[in-house]
Amino acid sequence: MTKIITPEELPTWVPGDILAASDELGWQGVGQRTYRYTGLDVPIPPLDHFMLVRYGVGDTKMDRRVDGRWTRSVCEVGDVSLLTMHEPSHWHWTENIDVSHVYLNMGLMRRVAEDMTDKAIADISLHDALRVRDALLLNIIDSITAESTAPGIGGSMYAEALGVQLAVHLLRNYATVHYREIEKSQGLSGVRLQLVKDYIEAHLHEALSVETLADVAQMGIWTFTRQFREVIGMPPYAYIIERRVRKAKRLLVTTDRSIKQIAAACGFSDQSHLNRVIRSYFNLTPVQVRVAGQGSTTLGIGEPDADQPPTQL
Repeated sequence: MTKIITPEELPTWVPGDILAASDELGWQGVGQRTYRYTGLDVPIPPLDHFMLVRYGVGDTKMDRRVDGRWTRSVCEVGDVSLLTMHEPSHWHWTENIDVSHVYLNMGLMRRVAEDMTDKAIADISLHDALRVRDALLLNIIDSITAESTAPGIGGSMYAEALGVQLAVHLLRNYATVHYREIEKSQGLSGVRLQLVKDYIEAHLHEALSVETLADVAQMGIWTFTRQFREVIGMPPYAYIIERRVRKAKRLLVTTDRSIKQIAAACGFSDQSHLNRVIRSYFNLTPVQVRVAGQGSTTLGIGEPDADQPPTQL
């Protein structure tokens, strides 16, 4: 069986100098590396990501074999090559070049495709394109590369948003999508919704993302978010905060744990965060909630308001 490699293993087959990389930036679904290469003649095992190669410095004659077929072109600054995942390839070029690689995983591509089509996706493949001239494609790749080279505030969120934009553009223009026979008609069914609720309750003490919850429901992120709001009456992040507040209130009233311990057990970043959120829901401090609730079957205070603003996150 042919070995499938990761982007991090690529230099084993294609030696070059790494000029920039997103490896340590915590991005999800999208990755970036910039390489400086001399002329090479290299067979490459299949990658576990879709790969885009943006030519940045130097022009070169390029020969590439994919699916048993050779393609020849001159790749110049501003060109982009596409390579689908799980496809072995052979590349041959003669000149020194700097290139930016952008990688997208199947999870991201599938979620975006499902949200675009509202159908269950069986497989996705990129077209065999050695030389593409596309200003929008170039702009997205360059923005991802710039964030990898000089990360800024909110870098992961920004890079992942660019990854989604890139996936949409590829799916609309450069991809073949194969659907499963049965469309995703179930949506956020009772079973899926309960799985999500159970997951939230079991992981309230951890960082929870909408992407993770969409994966639990086996749905695309936008479809999941829209249907969750329709079924529950609030967006996922508001529901998570409400469940954390309910748990914190219960622990305040029924245990003698410290405020700091309760904050950690309920997924708040620290004691101050818990204080702010509790006050915003009940107009009381956690200590006042504890005093009001102890010895009373009604707890002395109401339940949290489901419509609290998301700024409490």
